[in-house]
Amino acid sequence: MQLFGEVTVSEQDAFVKGLKERLPDDLRDSFSNEQLSALKVAFGARQWGRHPVDLRGTLKLWRWRYYFVLLAGRNQRDLSRAQQELSLTAKALGVSVFLMISLLVGLLFLYLIKSALGINLFSGYSLGLWDWFKSG
Repeated sequence: MQLFGEVTVSEQDAFVKGLKERLPDDLRDSFSNEQLSALKVAFGARQWGRHPVDLRGTLKLWRWRYYFVLLAGRNQRDLSRAQQELSLTAKALGVSVFLMISLLVGLLFLYLIKSALGINLFSGYSLGLWDWFKSG
């Protein structure tokens, strides 16, 4: 194990494993620990982790080729304050939408039960849901 610029590397290090997986067989063991440390610093100590969803490809449109990458997985990074606020807002919005849909389904269910029991709240007025439900 070697220390270089506050970056420690070993054979179990995710960066080293990922780098060696991508190298040709004859070069895999040719780097010293000091060189591996320098490479880790130079490449920003990027993790070569695997993602549950990893779709990569290219599309050819006319004369040009375009690439696309779709990565998805659990976020293991610390969120910034703005990201935390956005996440909280998205959760609140999601819960609100769920509650509104649940409320509407519940009211529809109660209306259908009321109509099935023959209870008429306003004489001469109907939403027509019970007739639609019976015909379907």
